[in-house]
Amino acid sequence: MRRLRISAISYLNTAPLMWDLEHGAVGSEFEISYTIPSACARALEEGTADIGIIPAAAYPQIVDLMILPDVAIASRRAVRSILLVSKVPLERIRTVALDTSSMTSVALTRVLFAKWLGGGRTFTPMAPDVGHMLAQHDAALLIGDPALQVDRSRYLTFDLAEEWIRHTGKLFVFAFWAVRRAALSELAPPLDLAAIFQASRDHGLERENLDQITREWAPRLRLSEADIRSYLIENIHYYLDHRCLEGLQLFYRYAAEIGALPPAPELQFLEAAKATAH
Repeated sequence: MRRLRISAISYLNTAPLMWDLEHGAVGSEFEISYTIPSACARALEEGTADIGIIPAAAYPQIVDLMILPDVAIASRRAVRSILLVSKVPLERIRTVALDTSSMTSVALTRVLFAKWLGGGRTFTPMAPDVGHMLAQHDAALLIGDPALQVDRSRYLTFDLAEEWIRHTGKLFVFAFWAVRRAALSELAPPLDLAAIFQASRDHGLERENLDQITREWAPRLRLSEADIRSYLIENIHYYLDHRCLEGLQLFYRYAAEIGALPPAPELQFLEAAKATAH
C-alpha cells in the first residue's frame, strides 16, 4: 500500500482547492507535485500520478478515470483567466497561437470559432509568451496566471467563458478532480476521497483562508489584493453542480462534432461509499 500521488495545477485558481492538502494533516496522506494543466493530464495518462485536477478536455482522452463529485474549476460569467488576446477585431482574426499549457481552452477556442465566430482559422501551439505569440499571429490564447497578468490596455481581449455563456446559455467547466480507477485499491490508509477534496475546497473558501491566499498571491502575480479576491470569489465557480454538468456535456458534444475531442464516455463519479478501499 502507498500514498496516492497528486498532480496539482500551479495556478492561483486552484489555491482554495488545495487548502487542506497544503495546510491540514490530511496532506501527509498524499504525495503532491505541481505543474501546468496539460502536463497534469499527461501524468494521469502515463500513470506517474494517481489523482489530478485535470482539464475537462482530458477526460475523453484518458481511460478508466473516476471524477470526484461536486468540485470543479468552472465559470458562471467572465472568468478573466481564459483570454483570447488579439491585435485585430474578432472577425478579422485569421491566425491564433494556442497556449501549450492548455487542453480545455484550446478545444473551447476551436469550438467557438467553428460554431459561432467563423471557421477557416489557422491554429498553432506555442509557449505562453504573449509578445512572441502575437509577433507571428493575429491572436493568442492565454490561460491561468499569464492571462490574469495581460495588460488589457495594449490589446483587444475576449473572455472565452463569457463567449461560451453568451452563445449557449450554459456554464463552462474547465477542470475537475479525477482519480485513476486502478489506484483506488492502493490507498493507504483507506480514505474517503470525495469527502477529503470537498472539505479542502470548503475550507479554502472560508473568509480567513481566502484572506491568506489573497495576501500570498497578490505580490506573486503583481496584482492587487482586491483583484485576487474578486477573481476567486466572483469569477471562479468551484462546484460541479447540475448546471455545470449540463454545460460540460454540451461542450463535449460540440467538441466531438468538430473533431476537437474524441467522443466523451459516460461520466463516472467516485461515490463516497466506493472511495474507501478495504
